[in-house]
This record gives sequence, C-alpha cells and structure tokens, in this order.
Amino acid sequence: TNGTFVVNGTERVIVSQMHRSPGVFFDHDKGKTHSSGKLLFAARVIPYRGSWLDFEFDAKDIVHVRIDRRRKLPVTTLLYALGLDSEDILNTFYKHVKYTKTKDGWKLPFDPERYRGFKPEHDLVNAKGGEVVVEAGRKMTPRLSRKLAEEGLKELLVQDAEVIGRYMAEELVNLETGEIFAEAGEEITEELLETLVDAGASEINTLDIDHVNTGAFIRNTLAVDKATDREQALYDIYRVMRPGEPPTLDTADALFHSLFFDPERYDLSAVGRVKMNMRLDLDAEDTVRVLRKEDIIEVIRTIVGLRDGRGEIDDIDNLGNRRVRSVGELMENQYRIGLLRMERAIKERMSSVDIDTVMPHDLINAKPVAAAVREFFGSSQLSQFMDQTNPLSEITHKRRLSALGPGGLTRERAGFEVRDVHPTHYGRICPIETPEGPNIGLINSLATFARVNKYGFIESPYRRVVDGKVTDDTVYLSAMEEARYRVAQANVPIGADG
Repeated sequence: TNGTFVVNGTERVIVSQMHRSPGVFFDHDKGKTHSSGKLLFAARVIPYRGSWLDFEFDAKDIVHVRIDRRRKLPVTTLLYALGLDSEDILNTFYKHVKYTKTKDGWKLPFDPERYRGFKPEHDLVNAKGGEVVVEAGRKMTPRLSRKLAEEGLKELLVQDAEVIGRYMAEELVNLETGEIFAEAGEEITEELLETLVDAGASEINTLDIDHVNTGAFIRNTLAVDKATDREQALYDIYRVMRPGEPPTLDTADALFHSLFFDPERYDLSAVGRVKMNMRLDLDAEDTVRVLRKEDIIEVIRTIVGLRDGRGEIDDIDNLGNRRVRSVGELMENQYRIGLLRMERAIKERMSSVDIDTVMPHDLINAKPVAAAVREFFGSSQLSQFMDQTNPLSEITHKRRLSALGPGGLTRERAGFEVRDVHPTHYGRICPIETPEGPNIGLINSLATFARVNKYGFIESPYRRVVDGKVTDDTVYLSAMEEARYRVAQANVPIGADG
C-alpha cells in the first residue's frame, strides 16, 4: 500500500487536516471589547457535530449563554430549562453561611478558609468571650486566620450592619399565614431584616458571597432573568432559535432536547468527551457523547471560577487542543452527509407511494451516497494531485498537515497566532518546512518521529530518565501528557553510560 488513491486515472493524495479538538475551551477577550479594559471571560463547548454552546460575561458581570452564535440569553434561562429552580441554582453555585440571632447581635461560624486575604469592614468579635480578634481594616493573612483557628475561635459575633447586603439562600415563609417574607437570592435590606426579626426568625441562611473570593455573578444573573420557571425558559430558548414561530410547550421542549441531548443531532465524539472530562474533572463514560446536565453546570462553575480569579484560560494553539483528521475520518464525514441525503429521499418517497406494492429497490436510490464519495475524491480541497517529482516529494506530500479545507480555517480568516510556531510543536510538527506566502504556517509537515494516536493527537517519543540516567525505553506522549513532565532537549551531552 502506498497511501494514494487513483481517481479517474490520476494518482491523488488526501492530505490530513488539523482542526480544533472538540471539547470545552475557556478564553477571554484580552480587554479589547470594553473601553475600561476589563477582561470578559468566555467558554465554548465545541462538539464534533451539533450546535455550539457559548457562555460569556458582559461588562456588568452578568453571565450569558448563546446557542449557535444566536442572540444571547441569561445563563439562568438555560439552567431553568434543564429543570432547576432558582433555589437549586443558588445552592449549586454558592455555599451557605448561617447567621444565628443572639441578644447582642448575630453569630456565625468561623471558617479560616473563607477569611483568607479578607479585610473586615467591622471589628471581628469572638462570640465566646466578646473580645475583638481582628480590628476593622486589618488584612487577614492566611497565617493569621490559621492561628485564630488553632486558638479555638469557633464563632464570630457581628452586628446588623454585617448581615445587611447579604443575600438570602432560601425563601422564608410564614408557616401560619403562608406569607412569603423573602425570596431566595433576595438582598437583605434594613427593612427586611427588621421584618424577619419581628416575625421571630432566629436564624437566617445566607449565600456565601463576599465579593472578594466569590462574586454575586450567578445571583445577579438570576435577578435580571425574565424567566422564572422551566416553561418560560423553554419558550425563551425557542424564540431565539426559531424567531417568529409561536411556541407550544411540546415543540419548545422537543427543540431544546434535540439541540444538546439527542445523539442523532449532537455528538461530542469520544475525543470530545475525554477532553471535557480532563478539563472539568468529570468522570463520565467515553460512550456518553451528548451533553449532560452536570457538564453544563460544571462549565458555568469553571467560567465563574475564572472570573473570581481561580484557574487558567486555555491556549487554542496548543497541540493538545488541535487534532488531526486523516483520510478515513474525512471520508466518513462525507459519507455521512451522503447517507443523510439518501435517508431524506427515501422518506419522501415512502410518503408518496402505495406501501403494499412497493419494493425496496424502488425506494432506495444510492446515487447521493456515490456522488458524495466521488465529489470528495474528485474535487475536495484536501484531495490533491500527487506531487510525483521524485520519491521524496511523494512522501512529504503524504505527511502534510493542512489547517485549510472544509470545517477548517480559511486563508483570509487565519491570524498570526494560528500560523506561529508553538512550544508544543517540538518533536511533533516541523518548525521549518512550511510554504512561504499566504499559506505560511497553515500547511505543516509531520516531524520524523511523530505519530498520531487513536484520538487524533500527535505524539512524540521521549526517553525516560531514571535517577539522572537516560534509559533506552521510549514513551510516546501527546502534548497534554507531556505537560505533566519535565523535558530536557534532545541534544544535551550524555555520557557513555547514559
């Protein structure tokens, strides 16, 4: 086998394509969108096929979601549509702090983790003895908070001013009259606090939002969201996806389900699932190739965490986030398109003819499938006339990787970063061999020792170093796995014994 195809009497090569791996990516706009230079974070869930799901912050720190680059909706609309109610949403993203009423104020448990790097506006008072442990305005260092915990500080005493401005964690209802005092997520004002105390509330459960380590982003989004339940949310999503059609509950539900939860319409692929599990620390099976409720919640939690200053954004040009589609996969995609066309034609025919007398071969027309295959080999951008100047030019042509082609980049759209040499190219893609001119960096060559693994990521061989000695066993690592190890370059001088 020599890796070529003879089409209409000419020998052709199908060049492999580099594309963005399916999975979830976190990014920010580098402060370009807004005049203040504020970083707006965004997350994007990219499936192998199906609708894209984008999450983004705006300048007012409200979290939005877009489906397929359509108009944006508050992210809570999506969560309502998944079957959560407002209390569930708050409980999912926030911990609770319980304030208990005492005769001279409010008691709350002291958690050293919470107070790290925190500047109290009021004196922190030990509830047991009543002495001031930290004066107002003094910064709590991790050391100080640890020391206080070791000294046996269990509870703090605070005044009303500290409780005001917090947010309710659950709705409070008068059990006798059924009157609702406060909704979940409502801000506690002086009036509300008085009402609660007069009604005899002995403890108030609040959300742990200190605007330092945890921001009120989801709570604020919940407050601006016009939808309040699942039905309303499904209608909103339907209106964005199919503007101008009157929604019914059934059609809206069916549309939402088919967008992300129907294996026919949405496929993360095994690669996408593996990448998603790695990025979000999930443990879903490789066979679960549609989104789950947990995935969506975890993506939102991660992007909110980024906004709070935890975690790092992803580098799109890292070879761990780009994969190779070779002939088989490209062919499979074209074939699937052909089969879908054929399926549609068969369904149309079945509806028009008399079912009792018709034979299978009257319904089935294989032409669209054959045409798709022929079109792929004959006129696809990646199907090229083989360079037969000499045996070496043949082999380099077959080892080429292109970022262009269907589902890839276009020359005009590709910026500098995509074309640039990235540290992860080392041992995987040749940093030198690329055409000059408009295609520079978009068409690359595989390095001599590199190979493509079953997920389509490029692996490079390394020799293991044990106790400072270079051994002879080689390990192939992809760019993601390599990040876990320290790597010395290939030309460090090595003694005869390694």
